[in-house]
Amino acid sequence: MTVGPAVNESATNELARHEVTVSPVEKFREFLGTRGKRLTQERETIVREIFADHEHFDSDQIVSRLTQPRRDGGRVSRATVYRTLRELEKAGLIRKVARSNDREVYEHDYGYPQHDHFICEKCSQLVEFRNEEISSVLERVSAEHGFRMKGHRLEVHGICDACARPPVRRHRKLDMI
Repeated sequence: MTVGPAVNESATNELARHEVTVSPVEKFREFLGTRGKRLTQERETIVREIFADHEHFDSDQIVSRLTQPRRDGGRVSRATVYRTLRELEKAGLIRKVARSNDREVYEHDYGYPQHDHFICEKCSQLVEFRNEEISSVLERVSAEHGFRMKGHRLEVHGICDACARPPVRRHRKLDMI
């Protein structure tokens, strides 16, 4: 499944990855340790694949990339990918952004600033953006209600500019008579 253009170009610069003191692999190793689990080679392969670049992805994309036999002769099973995605989500390293074509789309949560999304319901394009005014309004409203906000997630669903344009219509020969 193609999720569409993963990130709007203008947002890419704005949402540059923050420097983190602990790598996603080490952060996941620590999380698993607190749950009495260990970081297997397969789990580490999945984390490295996911954090190789900043793109939105669904589980099927990771499965298709990692279930093929590797150079070392091993492979990652589909079940291990699904279990590891759930654990990465619990660890706060990734989060579900939206459903696209009945598939859940994930993004990195660790090492990236708070941001929100525009989601095109026609082509599934996800556009990331930051807006301090939205954050300020939410903080003010939270304070008014005595609510201690830890963060927020805003997903605006609609139609992107490209999908909202009228289709280019080619005239049929009979229409020109």
